[in-house]
Amino acid sequence: MASPSSVKVVEVCRVAPPPPPSPGAFASPSSLPLTFFDIRWLRFGPVQRLYFYQMPNYFATQLYFDSILVPKLKASLSNTLQHFLPLAGNLTWPQDSKKPVLSYVQGDAVSLTIAESNADFYHLSSGDFVEAIEYHPLVPQLGASHEQAAVVALQITVFPNCGFSIGTSMHHAILDGKTSTLFVKSWAHICKHDDQSNSVLPDLLKQFYDRRVIQDPAQLGELYSDSYRNKDGPNNRSLMFWERNPHRALSEAPLNSQEQI
Repeated sequence: MASPSSVKVVEVCRVAPPPPPSPGAFASPSSLPLTFFDIRWLRFGPVQRLYFYQMPNYFATQLYFDSILVPKLKASLSNTLQHFLPLAGNLTWPQDSKKPVLSYVQGDAVSLTIAESNADFYHLSSGDFVEAIEYHPLVPQLGASHEQAAVVALQITVFPNCGFSIGTSMHHAILDGKTSTLFVKSWAHICKHDDQSNSVLPDLLKQFYDRRVIQDPAQLGELYSDSYRNKDGPNNRSLMFWERNPHRALSEAPLNSQEQI
């Protein structure tokens, strides 16, 4: 069983997208309006997933993790964020806005935790029944306050001589299942091809950002926003997540994916 004591946090850092070579050169917009599909999930807890990667013993050494794998994952994550720029930003709710706003400003970054675990890698990644609490130390917390909420938090946990896991916590109002999967696949693509200078994504992995295709003639976005503001007091613009029962399963049903490098 994985317990909190089985995971040692080595580093907590922030990974930012690379600076644009010229103004407006980023591959994605710096802000996005929220649609009524998004706002409905504003205060729901983040969606958390785990991906396990088994490695051959001659690669799964501490030296390889420290000197090659982790730096490569950090660098490719930075390059991936230029295609998903809003994910490095924050969700806020300005007093002059009827709806919450997702925006990125230069200097924003994604929280990345690097950890080591002595838990049973093969037990956790087996696909057999595992108590959700065993996965908790492998998944990062997503920061949120009354004033702002982060969009993505990531954790790389190394299992020496076995492999590693990547845990993700993503804001449910910003990423649905398709977008979160697209982000992880894009990160994997850029990491695999190791193209640090260009980091071009194939069309299959390019995100579509035009929110004008979402029509809202009934003004459901403002209706949902008003409902949140009027709950637990007038003009309640808090971006804190609703508390959930800690005994319930991690994100209701954690995704446990295992891949072989």
